[in-house]
Amino acid sequence: MNTAYEKLINDLAPKKFGWKGNAWVAFLVVVILAGMYSYVQQLKSGLVITCMRDYALWGIYISNFVFFVAVSLVGSLITAILRLSGVHWSTPLTRIAEIIAVAAIIMAGITIIIDMGRPDRLLNLFLHGRLQSPILWDVIVITTYLVISLLLLYYPLLPDFSILKRHADQQGWLSKWYDRLSLNWSGNEKQVRIHALSLQALSIMIIPVAFAIHTVTAWLFETTYRPGWDSTNFGPYFIAGAFVAGSGAVVVVMFVLRKLYSLEDYITDDHFDKMGKVLVLLCLLYLYFNINEYLIPTYKSTEEEAMHLQSLFKGEYAGLFWTVIIGGLILPVIILLFRKGRKPLPLFLVALAVVLGAWWKRYLIVIPTLSHPFLPIEGVPQSWHHYTPTLMEWSITAATLASALLIITLLVRFLPVVPIYETAEERGLTKPSEPI
Repeated sequence: MNTAYEKLINDLAPKKFGWKGNAWVAFLVVVILAGMYSYVQQLKSGLVITCMRDYALWGIYISNFVFFVAVSLVGSLITAILRLSGVHWSTPLTRIAEIIAVAAIIMAGITIIIDMGRPDRLLNLFLHGRLQSPILWDVIVITTYLVISLLLLYYPLLPDFSILKRHADQQGWLSKWYDRLSLNWSGNEKQVRIHALSLQALSIMIIPVAFAIHTVTAWLFETTYRPGWDSTNFGPYFIAGAFVAGSGAVVVVMFVLRKLYSLEDYITDDHFDKMGKVLVLLCLLYLYFNINEYLIPTYKSTEEEAMHLQSLFKGEYAGLFWTVIIGGLILPVIILLFRKGRKPLPLFLVALAVVLGAWWKRYLIVIPTLSHPFLPIEGVPQSWHHYTPTLMEWSITAATLASALLIITLLVRFLPVVPIYETAEERGLTKPSEPI
């Protein structure tokens, strides 16, 4: 085995955490435990611990759910669409995208359960659910998407597990797990052919399912006839926004991992430049859908729509709305049009702003609309007319975000973040038919 190949394996093999890594895990665990305490209180007392009432039937939990669903789309973008297009520059980013997608879709499903007042009745959804309900469609596509995403993460790892069990300097128990998970991969011609066909099939399957999950989620809003949601634009609007959120998340994670694991030889400045170009294109597309989403209702301006838009443009949500639109979309587009803006550090900061803007954008999609129901509710406290998340809601929401980060962190600890086998293959350091 040549020295270059050995160096590649040593560079890309998972590393043990130092004190910073352990401190990061401890911090996430503390946030999760605080959220679990709040959720236990919610189980005991019900949703009364939240600020959700007859006016605001959905709150921060649902906006958080839509965010997780959005971020999960990155798995189909980076892994499936670019893989099927024969784009090889994205190879070092595929594993990162797959890990993010799996973590996000797992937490999307858990967040829905958190939003339920009676999670013990979850089984009734499967036993008595009606196919006419978009909620049941959402459950089906989320479950399907999770299964395909897990397979799309696992299948490319088979040759990497085989490499790690023989070459990586790991603890004995970990080497045994790599051996079992590799499913006796030897790299012979038959295995390579089946492996390639399986990845191609999964890549094709995940694209319609990914589009379906975001379209069905949009339908959950569209079928309510509420101002701000009564739109035929919502499906593509959600998909475009999901591409933006997911791509931003990949840039943030790849920057952090490159710094921590010294992966400059594998995740290069050119990768950041290309991801910057992808991100600016997606931001422009999403900006177009935002213009459509707000311009037409402003033009026709029914009474209910006018109240909703007034609260966004110059009312109680105006500060947040314009911060999200300008700071999370317009400024990133302007910065990323210049090559210097697509350097690693500037792009990381822009992507961070895009991801934060994407989360708050989901908040703005969910909350303001619920403050303007068609039929006013009389005889209720004035506080019911407005929604502001309680401390416990924030705690539970923070715990779900911390859980997603913990899943990513643990997967990064035990999996090579850059595919070893594919990278070696592309660099001509090993042949597909050559046993490893």
